[in-house]
Amino acid sequence: MSERERDALPFGVVGFAADTTVQTYNATEARLSGLDPATVVGVPFFEVVAQCMNNFMVAQRFEDEAELDDIVPYVLTLRMRPTKVRLRLLATAGILRRYVLIER
Repeated sequence: MSERERDALPFGVVGFAADTTVQTYNATEARLSGLDPATVVGVPFFEVVAQCMNNFMVAQRFEDEAELDDIVPYVLTLRMRPTKVRLRLLATAGILRRYVLIER
């Protein structure tokens, strides 16, 4: 998928490396979160960008599960009023990039 196609998606897409460094942050997520991708790409996702996901329900699952494809009802709380979302957590063994898709 091209960057342009990813930016046109109606939900947020965050792709990160095994060390959680953000590699992809689509335009929809930038608009809805209010974060400029230039300030997000290259920094640790769970420690800096989305600290409210740094817990057993999200971050720890990427550590524990080599194969992950799950949808989790969630509430975002960092830098915004509590916002109900659905997170899709994606990881596949042998693929270095992992994804969190965020539907608001």
